[in-house]
Amino acid sequence: MFQKMLIGGKLVGKDEKGKRIKVINPATEKTYAHVPKGKVKHINKAVAAAKKAFPKWAATSQAKRQEVVSKIADVISNNAEMLARIMVKEQGKPMPEALGEMAWTEGYLRHYATLSVEGRTIQDDETFKIEMRRVPLGVVAGICPWNFPVLVPFWKIGPALIAGNTVVMKPSPTTPVTLMKILELCNDFVPAGVLNIVSDENDLGEVLTSHPDVAKVSFTGSTETGRKIMASAAGTNKRLTLEMGGNDPAIVMADVDVKETAAKIYAGAFMNAGQVCMAIKRVYVHEKIYDEMCDELTKLAEAAVVGDGLQQGSTIGPIQNKAQYEKVKALIKSADTDGKILCGGVVKGKKGYFIKPVIVRDVKDGDDIVDKEQFGPILPIIKFKDVKKVGLLANASDYGLGASVWSADEKAATKLAATIESGTVWVNQSTNIGPHIPMAGFKASGIGVEQSAEGLEEYTQIQVLNIAH
Repeated sequence: MFQKMLIGGKLVGKDEKGKRIKVINPATEKTYAHVPKGKVKHINKAVAAAKKAFPKWAATSQAKRQEVVSKIADVISNNAEMLARIMVKEQGKPMPEALGEMAWTEGYLRHYATLSVEGRTIQDDETFKIEMRRVPLGVVAGICPWNFPVLVPFWKIGPALIAGNTVVMKPSPTTPVTLMKILELCNDFVPAGVLNIVSDENDLGEVLTSHPDVAKVSFTGSTETGRKIMASAAGTNKRLTLEMGGNDPAIVMADVDVKETAAKIYAGAFMNAGQVCMAIKRVYVHEKIYDEMCDELTKLAEAAVVGDGLQQGSTIGPIQNKAQYEKVKALIKSADTDGKILCGGVVKGKKGYFIKPVIVRDVKDGDDIVDKEQFGPILPIIKFKDVKKVGLLANASDYGLGASVWSADEKAATKLAATIESGTVWVNQSTNIGPHIPMAGFKASGIGVEQSAEGLEEYTQIQVLNIAH
């Protein structure tokens, strides 16, 4: 399979050896597809096409822009099975999760298509008429990760288009195919230059983020890369939305139903093989139920079916790429030194980047497995006694994306939740997100807001019209 880039309404990229990027199926370690190896000239052409298309798209009625976003949702819905299969082969997640990502993406787009950019009148009397407008920024650059190669890009594309901006997307080089295919399918009705995509080997990011004609960068990925983007964008004062790393704590009180809570925590930790920015990544469990919780989580982890995402019954797919696979293996090794591994580990004797879900007990803050974002199927369980101190431990991280508190006493749990330094804190649940709910991060987890009406506003500039009568 060879999937071309889309620049200015044209499919770009010759299927020539030496100018292609191999897309590896993480379940087989074999090449599944190829995409063009983009060059600086492709970034420049894509930005130029977006800049050229911007004035007309910005002047397009809100209703027409909403209609285009709705049509993109239709494309995803009508081709969900085919797109999900492509995603499984390049990303690795089980087919039900891939189909779920298509459904979620469609739902987000349909919600965005109901939103509009609103201004307001500040003053209107015999002396002045003062209006605050929200106007589009211009060309938006979207840089996306490999864990959700369709959902995350459309968190950016949807609001950017609704607000009247044009877009240049740069997908992860390990999962570019599904998104590129969707944009190809949308090319019949999205005006030329409004949506563009360039594939690279992670070597063109700075060219895009420093480009003088890019008005905003919306990035999802690691904190380290986010900081590089901030530095790159600083020279031209670009607007930024950065959704970066997380090391989300779950605090479990002694009064919970252990079996029921364990099932929910397991689901919140191991979806997409733990490759989720807002996944539960460390669990603080009260000493009264510590052993029981460890046992329940171990039972759930041991029941997981690890395999190719296209294989019927698989519940955990492979780690998406070899580099991340090696990082996760190193963390498992450190966990074996610092604590006690109850189950799981590297699947030996077969191709693919497979790791059975790992449950680790008897670890503490300061251990790598607790302090670092695993971004894989590993869950450390930390024992605590003092409820007053556990909130301080949860907040000791440099990250602050998500967190959760679990207790039969909802009032007490909510009080503790309000003290946690995270953009989202769930009570008796986790990873409950939606297009109407703002997503933001504290500290090293992010800058700005994604999703919701507040996220839409991030793609606009305030302009005040101050008229003297």
